Amino acid sequence: MADIFDVIADGTRRDILRLLLDRASAGERGTSVSQIVHELGTSQPTVSKHLKVLREAHLVSVREEGQHRYYSLSAGPLDEVDDWLVPFLGEGADELDPAAVTLPESAAHAADVVGRAAASAKHALESALKKLPGR
Repeated sequence: MADIFDVIADGTRRDILRLLLDRASAGERGTSVSQIVHELGTSQPTVSKHLKVLREAHLVSVREEGQHRYYSLSAGPLDEVDDWLVPFLGEGADELDPAAVTLPESAAHAADVVGRAAASAKHALESALKKLPGR
């Protein structure tokens, strides 16, 4: 498996992850390749190539319905990025006022993606648990 940092270093892959996150936040259960192509204005072969890399890194999951494939974000592997990034927030990062921390734009974007993914995963888990018998 490719290093997670190599995987998310590519701007197109980050754009795909952001799109999947946004669509999941809007309640969609998956996004088709054609929707991704349309939204990003990128060719289908390019999107498919990047989706393969994201699949192999376990950052996306795929659901097949007939001849269509629907992709969803799987944010778990981004925990490694979060674990690596936190120590760089400074001495005593646990004691800092989060509003006082200024991150470079790329780090702020990564933090936003991770935060949204975590919130989405939490929501999905809570929804699934509510559907279990006896709840």
